Amino acid sequence: MADRLPHEKGFHISWDQIHRDSRALAWRLDGLGPDGEQGDKGGGWSAIVAITRGGMAPAMIVARELDIRTVDTISVKSYDNQAQSEATVLKTPDAQMMGDGTGILIVDDLVDSGRTLELVREMYPKAHFATVYAKPKGRAQVDTFITEVSQDTWIFFPWDMALQYVEPYRGRD
Repeated sequence: MADRLPHEKGFHISWDQIHRDSRALAWRLDGLGPDGEQGDKGGGWSAIVAITRGGMAPAMIVARELDIRTVDTISVKSYDNQAQSEATVLKTPDAQMMGDGTGILIVDDLVDSGRTLELVREMYPKAHFATVYAKPKGRAQVDTFITEVSQDTWIFFPWDMALQYVEPYRGRD
């Protein structure tokens, strides 16, 4: 089984599932902001920053659930199709807003090897890092997550998929 392609041990996420899991992430983050008070503007988060592109949908849902109105992005490229590459920052959020990251919630869909979050954490060491899904190698880089998956699982997100017919596993009708 070690000769599987990355997509052969797949975890398929639907739009409904990413929405439910992102809402669960918001609930877990509620009250964890710097002031730690439940119920006021997301527990004190001054802004949310999505790591593009995968973090955009979860960040939007978390921002809505926690009533965070200031939303920005940081663009980090760490994949070429299904192959990991060196993490490179392509775009940074507003520098004045970010500071050292205090009060900032940084959201991504997944932490895999942890290289992306490690790079962003070096830039904003006091930010809170949250992902919907986490793999063991990257888990140390994330402060809050919802679901852990095995390192050899490839997650298929709904924005990467199209609906099409699939042959039955055993034979044909």
